[in-house]
Amino acid sequence: MSNATLPGDPPGGRRAVRVWAVGVAVYFVAVIFRTSLGVAGLDAADRFHVNASALSTFSILQLLVYAGMQIPVGLLVDRLGTKKVLGLGAVLFTAGQLGFAFSPSYGTALASRALLGCGDAMTFISVLRLGTRWFPARRGPLVAQLAGLVGMAGNLVSTLVLARLLHGVGWTAAFAGSALAGVVVLVLTLLFLQDHPEGHEPEPEPSPHRGSAYVRRQIAAAWREPGTRLGLWVHFTTQFPAMVFLLLWGLPFLVQAQGLSRATAGELLTLVVLSNMAVGLVYGQVVARHHAARLPLALGTVAATAALWALTLFWPGEHAPMGLLLVLCAVLGACGPASMLGFDFARPANPPERQGTASGITNMGGFIASMTTLFAVGVLLDATGDDYTVAFSAVFVLQALGVSQILRLRGRAARRERERLVASRVETVHVPA
Repeated sequence: MSNATLPGDPPGGRRAVRVWAVGVAVYFVAVIFRTSLGVAGLDAADRFHVNASALSTFSILQLLVYAGMQIPVGLLVDRLGTKKVLGLGAVLFTAGQLGFAFSPSYGTALASRALLGCGDAMTFISVLRLGTRWFPARRGPLVAQLAGLVGMAGNLVSTLVLARLLHGVGWTAAFAGSALAGVVVLVLTLLFLQDHPEGHEPEPEPSPHRGSAYVRRQIAAAWREPGTRLGLWVHFTTQFPAMVFLLLWGLPFLVQAQGLSRATAGELLTLVVLSNMAVGLVYGQVVARHHAARLPLALGTVAATAALWALTLFWPGEHAPMGLLLVLCAVLGACGPASMLGFDFARPANPPERQGTASGITNMGGFIASMTTLFAVGVLLDATGDDYTVAFSAVFVLQALGVSQILRLRGRAARRERERLVASRVETVHVPA
């Protein structure tokens, strides 16, 4: 693929970085709020007097709302632009975090997590759209990986800072105090965010196409592209093992099944996040230089994750050795960057005016898989008396499903991408100087 800047490509530059950084800051805070339950799972079980299945419902509902909002948010971003959608998202996830801080009961806490999930759903697709509007297309893979890296930094804040606040100042003060970060990024968004640089405004849709027909056409056109569907399944298959581990079940697994202290378990969760950030930089650089590396990286990550999970879960001793747990957490760190590769299949398959919708479809994959696994693990833990080996075996079922779909779609997606690339080069040749 040519590295030349395409006609009409945004110029990038320092101003692009400044504007994009505001959008990424919103996503950073959203991830802090999203993953805050991961370090508070055991505290939440005690606070609301719930079992494993009920505890998993917090994250399942949050992800259900998140996944269900992806296509509507993609359409909103395509229609309204990034600034309005990110601003609304910041309002909603801040309200959800505040509500969770002061929830007196399990029911109100559930409603707060649903509200948080709704706001969170509006952030990442908006940031992806912001990147395509401000940076040249050749920078797309790296910009997307950097956005994911910043998001994982938000996870790191949850693991290190929020966990300490929780056990230092208590539940209400920790969650309410963290909600102030949402207010800060909302103000930054309203003051400094701009949808696109001057001279790069998207072409407006004709007014007759702004109704339900427009929505159906956008979704259908994006779904018809094999690259969009391949992107969804890559995201589905790669993201969820780490998401389930960080979002809820990692800490209980390490403490209850592996006999570690909460402090040591927290350090292992931190390792997942640090590994994610390091691997994200590597994957972004590799794919930017070698586009064909996308699928080998994705499938290699799935294979390594499955092998390490199997070795850990079926270790013959009572507990897996610390060395194995360290390697497991390091490999889980590659799941997030591998899931970002899904967008690198959907992006070239769709024109600019459909990027938000296509990204929304792709982004549903990993969160549907995460939601399914969270539910399965909770139910299996209650059914087996906290047998984590049986419960976490659900991971292998979803990985097998995802890999089968990736292998089914890869040929069609590659052929279609080559056709679009040839067509774009022909158009480029005929663009007047």
